[in-house]
Amino acid sequence: MHSMSLRTILSLVFAILIILMSILLSMTTSSRSTREVEEKIGNTLSEVSYQMAENLDHFMWSRAGEIQIISKLDALRNPNNPERVHELLEDLKLNFPSFTWVGFLNPQGTIVASTGNILVGTDISKRPVYKEALKSQFIGDVHDAVLLSKLLPNPSGEPLQFVDISTPVHNAEGEFVGVLAAHLSWEWSRQVERSIMKPISDRMEELEILIVSKQDNVVLMGPKAMIGQPLELASIREAQSGKNYWRTEKWPDGVTYLTGYAYGDGYLNYLGLGWTVVVRQPADIAFESVNQLQTSIITIGSLAAVLFAVVGWFIAGIVAKPLKRIASAADRLRNGEQVEIPYQRSYKDIEILSASLRSLVDNLTQTENELGAMKSLAHHDKLTGLPNRIALDSYLDKAIHKTGQDGTALAFLYLDLDGFKKINDTLGHLAGDQLLQQVAVRLQSCVRSGEIISRLGGDEFIAILHTSRENAVQESRLIADEIIRRLNESFLIDGQQIKIGCSIGGSVWPTDGMELIETMRLADAALYASKRAGKNCTTFASEEAAGVT
Repeated sequence: MHSMSLRTILSLVFAILIILMSILLSMTTSSRSTREVEEKIGNTLSEVSYQMAENLDHFMWSRAGEIQIISKLDALRNPNNPERVHELLEDLKLNFPSFTWVGFLNPQGTIVASTGNILVGTDISKRPVYKEALKSQFIGDVHDAVLLSKLLPNPSGEPLQFVDISTPVHNAEGEFVGVLAAHLSWEWSRQVERSIMKPISDRMEELEILIVSKQDNVVLMGPKAMIGQPLELASIREAQSGKNYWRTEKWPDGVTYLTGYAYGDGYLNYLGLGWTVVVRQPADIAFESVNQLQTSIITIGSLAAVLFAVVGWFIAGIVAKPLKRIASAADRLRNGEQVEIPYQRSYKDIEILSASLRSLVDNLTQTENELGAMKSLAHHDKLTGLPNRIALDSYLDKAIHKTGQDGTALAFLYLDLDGFKKINDTLGHLAGDQLLQQVAVRLQSCVRSGEIISRLGGDEFIAILHTSRENAVQESRLIADEIIRRLNESFLIDGQQIKIGCSIGGSVWPTDGMELIETMRLADAALYASKRAGKNCTTFASEEAAGVT
């Protein structure tokens, strides 16, 4: 009965582990696949929006150029024959169907010739198509044409929208003789859209292209319900700042879309009307393949969990007992007890496992001891036993964290022994080494628990103290004075009484400098101020800056 209970538990553990692994694999795969799909589709949408913006500007550049070229013809530069002008305009409309209406205005703004004779004799001098053309070529944004919409054929019955192009006409003498004006049907933008969408419509569902005007961000082309409405999106703002990229964002309808965007900034000498092209696809459509993959992984994982639970049921009874003894010993080792992994002879594989674990534990124990010794050597100066630069860097990381928690300060004391070189030169380097060892012992006795004194090299040392921020200099000076006092006491080297001094430079972080390196440099500079002041004294960076020695 006890065996059955254990087998049940192990079988459930196998099943749960497989399910958890399946869920983790599903989440990992889903997350990675989502990023890859998002990147791939986003780049495609970005490219489509750029192509659309480029084609729109290229189309407008072409039409503007055609109007500019037509305006140079003799029939317009010498408009004495309205019938000839009319024939020319009809030819233009016939060869370029995108021109819905073309007209020629006299200098006063009255239409004297037009395609279909529409609006001939009408004064449109108040309209931008005439007024703006008095200065230079004019290209107007998409708008409704009140007069033309009633006179032009409109099989669809939908409101007609146009883009205006007009240019001043001058004769050979440079005199202003009229304005050549044209209306382009906005329907041509749909043709551009269809030409771009056709290659990708089969592999990308529910893709939509919107064109947004620069003025008030009004939708010029897109879903019917959105046309004429302002649209505020982060992607539009980014496009208008000159970016061509993509993003995933929630739209005003509450739906999240993958959105590609581009800004129409003109083509060659055509400056453009500042149209923003936005291409979108619902995120749930874009990520449908990822969701299907995630479902498949979970389904397969669930089936695998059942299978492994059955297999585990049989295996558990065979291997559970010897493994349990090994696991128990491992737990005791983890808790710090001195035990050995039991040697199991019941099954060959378990025998190998127990032998390997025994060997592993022995090796780890030996390695841990060796690493401890190596770490100690790596962090301490070989001669004096004081912490070295590596230990100093490690200490600083912890010390900074501590000061941030309790609002204290760090005081840096740079120490340099006065008269050490003379001893080295007269008594030899061996005596100098013995002196440094004795100096290290005295320095260690001067600092408090939680503080550090490190040998930087030669006869230079640094002490790092924890002080209050309000009285950092005063507290540090007490330690500095104690260090100088202790080091001024005689040293016994090879039966000789030796005396040395100690110059100290101090600084306080963060009072003297916001950066540690800067603060330590100030302490080093203050040390040289102590040397200049006669040695065997202490100078703080704040005192040096104030002119106090």
